Amino acid sequence: MTGIICIDKPKDITSFVAVAKVRRILSEKKAGHAGTLDPMATGVLPIFLGGATRFIELLPDHTKGYRADIKLGITTDTLDITGNVLKRTKADIKKEELAEAINSFCGDIMQTPPMYSAIQKDGVRLYELARKGIEIEREKRAVTISKIDLLGFDGENFTIDVVCSKGTYIRSLADDIGKKLGCGAVLTNLRRTIAAGFSLEESITIEELEKRKENPPLISVDEALKEYPKTEVTPKQAIRFSNGGELDLDRVKCEKKNGLFRVWGDGRFLGMGEADTQKGILKVKKVYMEV
Repeated sequence: MTGIICIDKPKDITSFVAVAKVRRILSEKKAGHAGTLDPMATGVLPIFLGGATRFIELLPDHTKGYRADIKLGITTDTLDITGNVLKRTKADIKKEELAEAINSFCGDIMQTPPMYSAIQKDGVRLYELARKGIEIEREKRAVTISKIDLLGFDGENFTIDVVCSKGTYIRSLADDIGKKLGCGAVLTNLRRTIAAGFSLEESITIEELEKRKENPPLISVDEALKEYPKTEVTPKQAIRFSNGGELDLDRVKCEKKNGLFRVWGDGRFLGMGEADTQKGILKVKKVYMEV
């Protein structure tokens, strides 16, 4: 089975466990996911099956969407409600103050990744160090938050919708908002609404997949890579490409520019090619194979 299934990941399981459940339901040996979700988080988790796993690395850098619940007046070591409480502060914040603080993080910002993250330092995951009580200095990273909407506020808890770039940590955003307000804040609930170009509307629960396992809602690899331009090749070129052979760029009907192309031939998706205008070739990046 080759294709992508978007799972609405449930709470309290890792992304790895979610993939294992899908693999078991579909009796699929090969599977991988795009974009890890913390155990406490729910929402869009694209799972690539069979031959589709080879294309995960070629996914365009999509923006991601989240709905986050955040609680003021508390700080934890994990920056979310699951961690050890480090400090409690009375939060006396007006809605206008909160809105101003939230809006200040919209745009291009520098963000410090949390210690409880999968980032590696000298070959060791940060969360492994954090579990040993070790905290190290982390370099700030440039991220983009293109939209933050305040959906509700009861004086202590608030909900926001966030659209952001890859690599943005919503836990860090919650912590930064709390620091700006001077009272601390932690993430209490997180739901991913957009990932890898897919939305919640395209996602199904693991329970729903169990019911539909004989005819699962597979998304094609070509669909997942649709942001790349498409080129169609002749039958002879299709054979050459499928065997790993590069093509003469002048004989391929595509825009003559460097970059990746979805290559089609004989009415089907053949894989991804990479154009090199200096050498005048379209070389094979990945050949599509059903598994």
